[in-house]
Amino acid sequence: MAKLIAITGGIGCGKSIISQILTTLGYEVYDCDTNAKLLMNQNQGIKNILKSHFGNNVISEQGEIDRKYLADIVFNNKEKLKKLDQIVHPFVIEDVLNWKNIHDKYSIIFIETAILYQSGLDKIVDEVWNVQSPLETQIMRVINRNNISRDEVISRIESQKHQIKHHTNTRTIINDGVKPILPIILSIL
Repeated sequence: MAKLIAITGGIGCGKSIISQILTTLGYEVYDCDTNAKLLMNQNQGIKNILKSHFGNNVISEQGEIDRKYLADIVFNNKEKLKKLDQIVHPFVIEDVLNWKNIHDKYSIIFIETAILYQSGLDKIVDEVWNVQSPLETQIMRVINRNNISRDEVISRIESQKHQIKHHTNTRTIINDGVKPILPIILSIL
């Protein structure tokens, strides 16, 4: 049975870099954000539930989720965002479990997620790698990657602070952009 490890951390901490390194090393990594978007566009059950809660305009003429329309609704309303999460997270958890069954022949597999605890994925993982970076490093990474203002980055970082919890089996990876990350990963595998 494969050991399932979650890679998590705040925006700009370097979760994706860790995932890319693990993939290069031959490990299987499930990207929750990417797969959630795919599920939302491909799963008719999700689309039907979203339409019933957010209206028919949530689905574009092409039959895909209108992300801008949905974002305008949920990111200005905490209750609607919570409802969206309640709709999507169970589908993602089910997909992760199916993916895990397919990859059960491996000794270790990984999922990458920014919302480990909010999604409930923490309940199905065996271990958590919590990726952390100095605040200034996070800010500069996100500014460079997303081309947004310093204030916007700080606002996003602040909004994630309440999300930090701890799994009973957690390892911390400091990704400061100075110390090489590969030796750190190899030491905890």
